[in-house]
Amino acid sequence: MALPVPASTSVLIVGGGPAGLLLAILLRQLDVACVVVEQRDGAQSAPAAHVVSARTLEICRSAGVDMDALETVASAPEEGAWVRWVESLVGPEIGRVPFEGQHRFAQLFESSPTPLRNLSQHVFEPVLREQLGDVRDGCQWVSAEEVSGGIVSKLRDTQTGEFQEIRSDYLVGCDGAGSSVRRFLGIAMEGPEELQNFLAIHAEVDLSSVVGDRPATLYWITDPAIQGTFIAHDISSTWVYMKEFNPGIESLDDYPVERAEEIFRRASGIEQDVPLTVRHVTTWRMSCQIAESYRRGRILLVGDAAHRFPPTGGLGLNTGVADAHNLAWKLALILRGLAPEALLDTYQSERRPVAQRNAEVSLENAFRLLEVWMALDVTQDPEESPRRSAAVLSTPEGRATVTHAIENQAEHFDQLGIQLGYRYDATGVISASDGSLPPVPSNPIREYQPTTYPGSRLPHVVLSRGEEIISSLDLVAPGEFLLLTFSPDWMKVEISFPLPLRRVWLGYDVTLLAGDFDNLSRDGAILVRPDQHVAWRTQSMPESARVVTFPLSLA
Repeated sequence: MALPVPASTSVLIVGGGPAGLLLAILLRQLDVACVVVEQRDGAQSAPAAHVVSARTLEICRSAGVDMDALETVASAPEEGAWVRWVESLVGPEIGRVPFEGQHRFAQLFESSPTPLRNLSQHVFEPVLREQLGDVRDGCQWVSAEEVSGGIVSKLRDTQTGEFQEIRSDYLVGCDGAGSSVRRFLGIAMEGPEELQNFLAIHAEVDLSSVVGDRPATLYWITDPAIQGTFIAHDISSTWVYMKEFNPGIESLDDYPVERAEEIFRRASGIEQDVPLTVRHVTTWRMSCQIAESYRRGRILLVGDAAHRFPPTGGLGLNTGVADAHNLAWKLALILRGLAPEALLDTYQSERRPVAQRNAEVSLENAFRLLEVWMALDVTQDPEESPRRSAAVLSTPEGRATVTHAIENQAEHFDQLGIQLGYRYDATGVISASDGSLPPVPSNPIREYQPTTYPGSRLPHVVLSRGEEIISSLDLVAPGEFLLLTFSPDWMKVEISFPLPLRRVWLGYDVTLLAGDFDNLSRDGAILVRPDQHVAWRTQSMPESARVVTFPLSLA
C-alpha cells in the first residue's frame, strides 16, 4: 500500500478508474474529505475505453482538471475522423462512416466547449491521478459493516496481506464490472451477462505509414479469415486488435505473445520488418446489465459497478463519469447538513433510466453491426466464407448491398443526442414542468437540441465576462445553484431557498456572444443545479412577488 489509510473519512471510494477519480476530485472541490482505494498497483496500463464524450470533458472542466494536459494526450481529430471497413490495414477499403463528428470538429463547438475526443483510458487516468494526488494503490476493499452513523470497511494491503479498518460516513463502489462492493451487498444485475467474448491484443507499433492517407479510430477487418477490429488509440504508437474468442474451447494460455504477434501481423497485413511489441493479451466478456439497485443505505454504486454495456458506442466510461457528477453535490449537501439523506434516492431515480437507455442503444449498435457481415455473406465456415465474400464484392449489386449496410452504421458513430441530450425527469430537485413540452428531435440519438426544459443540461452559450470568453456552463460554481435571468427584477427580489444560490444577470454580468437560452423571455429565469442540469424555469416574474419560492423539495 503506497500511502497510509486514515482511520476515518467522509467518503470512502473503492476503485481508482475515471469515475472514482472524478468523484473524488468533485468531492474535494466541495470540501468533502474522501479516500480512494485501488486494488491495482497503479493507473490502467493497457488501453481500454477510448471515447471520452463532450459531457465527460465538460465535467472534467468544471472539476478543474488540466484540460491542456488532456488535449496533449488525446488523438488529433483528423486522425480519428472515420470508421473504416477494410480487407486488412493494407488492403482495399470497402466503406467508411464519420466518427462522432470529428471530420467537422470545428462545428462541434456550437454544442459544447469541449467536444468529444479519442482519448484512451490509460492516458486519461494519469491526468486525473495527478489532479487528485493520493490514490491508495495496492489496497483491496474486503468488506463493510454499517454502524451508527456510518460504515466501517475492512481493507487489505495486497503486498503485505495486512488488514486495517477505515470508518466513513458513506461508501461508494466504483470498482468496475466485477464490483466487490456490489457482490458484497448482494445486488443483482438485470440483463444478459454474456453476449460474446473477445481476445484483445495490445501492441506498440507505428502504423502511420501503413494506414497512410486513410487514418481512422476504428478499422473493421472484413476478410472472413482474419475478421476482427483494430482500435487506433494512437496511430503512431498504440493499437489494439480484437477478435472473437470462445472460452468453451480455448483459453488465454492458447495465445502466448508469439502467437498474438503472428495474429496481429496477419490481420494488419504488415511484414516482419515492421517493429512491433505485444504488451498485453487479454480476454473480455461483452455484457449488457444494469444493477437492480444503486444504493443500500449508506453504500452506493457508480459507473461499471452499476451498469455494463457493450462497447459499441463508447457509453460505459462516460455514463459512469456522469453518475459521479450527479452524486457528488448531493453527498456534499447531506454531509454539510443542508439536505436530508433522502436526497440520495434521486441518484438512482435520475441515473438508472439514463443507464437503461444507454444500454439499449449500445445493444442496438452491436446487433446492427451484424448487417455488414450478413451483406458480405459471411458464414461460420472459414474456408467457404472468403469465397462467398469475394463473390459478393465482385459484382456492382453485391458491393452496393455492402455499402448500404455500412452506411446504415452511421448512427452508431454519431451520438451527440445521447451524449448531451439526456434529461432527468421530475424528482425532488427537478420542477415537474413549467407548462410546456420538451423538444423532441427527429432522431434523439444523433441530434442534440439545446433546451432549458427542466431536467436538461444547461445549453452551452458563448459569453464574455469582461475580457474573458467563457461558456454558460462555466457560470455554475461548485456546490451552488445558479439563477440566470435577463431581468433586473429577479436580481432584486427576495428568494426563499435553503441552499447556496447565486444570480447572474444576462446582459449585465455577462454578454451573450453566440447561442441562446432556448427563447428565455426578458422576464424569465432559469434555476440550474450544481451538476449543470436545469432544476426549474419560468418565463415571467410572479405578479406582486415579494418573496419567490421555487417549487422544489429535497425530501
